[in-house]
Amino acid sequence: MKFLINLSMFLLAFFSFSNKSFSLTDYQIKKFCKKERSVLSCIENLQKKRSDLQKGKFIEIPVKPYKR
Repeated sequence: MKFLINLSMFLLAFFSFSNKSFSLTDYQIKKFCKKERSVLSCIENLQKKRSDLQKGKFIEIPVKPYKR
């Protein structure tokens, strides 16, 4: 019984997580880049990364530190 429960939990977790990724919409890109210094270059950069992500290529995502 315990094995059956563990197996069902494993299969549920295995099939619920997939390799799909969701890219940003144009509105989200503009909203994010509104805070940057060079808005146009930020928009172009994120749109290029979005197209690479949709094609299945790997992209590098920088992590910005949290400011209080």
